[in-house]
Amino acid sequence: MKFSRAKKAGIIIAAVCVFAISFYGFKQDDKNFQIAKNLDIYYTLFRELNLFYVDDVQPNKLVKTSIDKMLESLDPYTNYIPEDDVEDFKFMTTGEYAGIGALISKQNGKIVISEPYEGFPAQKSGLKAGDVLLEVAGKPTEKLSTEDVSALLKGPASKPVLVKIQRYGQKKPMDIEIIREKIQIDPVPYYGMINKETGYIRLTNFTADCTERVKIALIDLKEKHGAKSLVLDLRSNPGGLLIEAVRIANLFVPKGQEIVSTRGKVKQWDKVYTATENPVDTVMPIAVLVNRGSASASEIVAGAIQDLDRGMIVGTRTFGKGLVQTTRDLSYNAKLKITTAKYYIPSGRCIQALDYSHRNEDGSVGVVPDSLISKFSTKKGRTVFNGGGVFPDLSVDDGTLSNLAMNLVTQSKVFDFATYFNSKTEKIASPEEFTISPEVYADFVQFVKNQDFKYESKTEEELDQLLEVAKKEKYYDLSKDEFEKLKGKLGHNVDQDMEHFKPEISELLTDEIVARYYYQKGAIKSALRDDEDVKKALEIINKPEAYAAIFDKGRVIKAN
Repeated sequence: MKFSRAKKAGIIIAAVCVFAISFYGFKQDDKNFQIAKNLDIYYTLFRELNLFYVDDVQPNKLVKTSIDKMLESLDPYTNYIPEDDVEDFKFMTTGEYAGIGALISKQNGKIVISEPYEGFPAQKSGLKAGDVLLEVAGKPTEKLSTEDVSALLKGPASKPVLVKIQRYGQKKPMDIEIIREKIQIDPVPYYGMINKETGYIRLTNFTADCTERVKIALIDLKEKHGAKSLVLDLRSNPGGLLIEAVRIANLFVPKGQEIVSTRGKVKQWDKVYTATENPVDTVMPIAVLVNRGSASASEIVAGAIQDLDRGMIVGTRTFGKGLVQTTRDLSYNAKLKITTAKYYIPSGRCIQALDYSHRNEDGSVGVVPDSLISKFSTKKGRTVFNGGGVFPDLSVDDGTLSNLAMNLVTQSKVFDFATYFNSKTEKIASPEEFTISPEVYADFVQFVKNQDFKYESKTEEELDQLLEVAKKEKYYDLSKDEFEKLKGKLGHNVDQDMEHFKPEISELLTDEIVARYYYQKGAIKSALRDDEDVKKALEIINKPEAYAAIFDKGRVIKAN
């Protein structure tokens, strides 16, 4: 049955009206009265907009915008999920969807395959990273967003979807039929031995049952490869299900040990989560790798491991998300993901970094002030702090990229060169052995020059801003010659900069090229060779005295 725009508006308005009237059945205390009053105002406002606004309005879009803006004023994690987006939400929590198994992105104004997942329909059908999607299911992609194209690629399992692609170096477009499958993204894309004594596990998301994958990897490393220590990599892991964080920590701590607790406004939801299973190993030395992209469930695991002095944390300070979300069902199959509590790791600290409950006058959010930051103690008496993420026991420079390298990535030059390289190179050495030779690097430099690549160094960007201010304040003309001379001296030379930043650019090229031949697993194996966090962990983890010193009573763990 189809509804007119007016009827759709009427349905929405009636639903809001019924919702408002229902509140009058409650005890008329001041809070309930304020809710009912404002819902009534909202209903009358919406009615007047719909009837009299100069242009046609789209009721669904208008209501969603108002809901989104309302929730945005609370925190970034409380979200309205309409029925159309429920499948994407399920993917976030389960890692499962029906589609072709590939990441897509918009580059140079075109929708491209950025990464086909090994063993899934896209890769098995012959799609490659760098392939431009011209059409999906008969629809041109030229004016579509990545979200639109992603929706077209998804669909019922076992059903085909036809894509038209343009491959680099080939004149004619290609039509490829891909049979969709149920896609379950592996939360452990790689595990293996770093050296003879140390195992490594990369966990990318806390999706349902990810603990089983970590457990299988851990047992395999111990029993079949003789691992005596472990590096657990949670870098850039945004989190996921809280219960999976509890289960992951349970692999390393005794049954019955408290791992995390939650406290919120609704007291019956307050809960203490303990280890409920027998652990796999409680004595193996552990290094947990974290960075600014490690959030939520990642911080529960890292924080619990640190608070219980079960292992050392290596890297940079984590994101600082100490808020817990719960999903509530709404009418018409929609959902509300709502922040219901804060979580507290074993020492009693909450590591929430931003204070959403006390916004600045302009509406911006500040960090938890020093006056509210408190000291806490780990199991062995080390001093830790709340209010700003999990601080590492061993800090490693975050390795910020140069402005040149950043521009080469954001302008897709590294990606495009890997596509070009792949088109003319049938195979490369193994991930552990492949390196960017002088010839390949020289080829890249020439490739970039041919692309008419332009960028400004950070120094030049700052100078440009200074010149703008000087012109506005009318100081520029007084010192024009000096300003221009300084600009000339600070001007960059692409050839010189390419040579100066060759090591970090070569590393980026290596990762991108290896991924074209060995996919995500190969790229991880390749990157581990020059991984500063891993090197730092290995300096300590297999040296009993140095490792034990990390947990000395009286140590203070905070940012340098």
